[in-house]
Amino acid sequence: MSISVGVAIITHNARHHLPHCLPPYLNSPLKPRVVVVNSTSNDGTIELAQQLGAETLVIPRLQFNHGSTREKARRYLKTDIIVMATPDAYVCDDYSLENLIKPIVDGKAALAYGRQIAHDGADIFESFAREFNYPAESHLRSLKDLEKYGSYTYFCSNSFSAYSNEALESVGGFSPVLIGEDTVAAAKLLNAGYSIAYVAEAIAKHSHRYCLKQEFLRSFDTGLARKSYESLISKGGKDTIRGKAYVQTLLWKLLRQKPYLIPYAIVQSGAKWLGYKMGQASLNAPRFWKKSLSAQDFYWASEESRC
Repeated sequence: MSISVGVAIITHNARHHLPHCLPPYLNSPLKPRVVVVNSTSNDGTIELAQQLGAETLVIPRLQFNHGSTREKARRYLKTDIIVMATPDAYVCDDYSLENLIKPIVDGKAALAYGRQIAHDGADIFESFAREFNYPAESHLRSLKDLEKYGSYTYFCSNSFSAYSNEALESVGGFSPVLIGEDTVAAAKLLNAGYSIAYVAEAIAKHSHRYCLKQEFLRSFDTGLARKSYESLISKGGKDTIRGKAYVQTLLWKLLRQKPYLIPYAIVQSGAKWLGYKMGQASLNAPRFWKKSLSAQDFYWASEESRC
């Protein structure tokens, strides 16, 4: 029996990424349906996507939400396996998609996500984040592994991930959230008894360079969002345990390689910690407060944020 595969790439003003991110999907031996989901861009994203051979689906900006937009894409594709991607994640070869979905095809997992490495020219902070979260060896995780992995048990990234549509449907699909729709989906699947596969053989280049303000704002969003769905992930324990391990490992790496960057790393870590803690404390704060400290301007302009 053949298994249908659909790829949804969530975009906004991403025309410059399309020549890099689309070909590996369009050239895959799996022949997946590829849809570029666009949030009312004005840079020609839709037109170029169509020229390159992808389907397109437009979501008005006032309706865009990390979770509900992906849910609309899932329902649009209706394939057995749904792959979620972002345009700035460049899959490294035409076979990574096959590697990514293999644990789902084999019945070992309901969700699989690939390895991310830093883009060419990335600095040590960008590359370290990828090294820390995306190891060189593949593994499976379930709730039986909570003691081993802690909060990382629920980790996933929709920049390059695949889902069993049947399993995802059984837990209600993607939920509308500020950010972290992948974490919520992973938690719902794990709590329902499914497993997650990390596939190190499926590789995409994906990294970002953020200034201190951006680090603070993004961490605020993370703290706020994770507080809102805390009950789903509480079995994994405190995020701060992994956060401390991240900072300690980063500082040790810098001490050995670039000690002059340690002061900046301390300031950066402080900005992220402060943003995260303020986000956690702001769940019941006035809307204007949350909006002013958020990096997700489109979310607060959307209709769903007012519900």
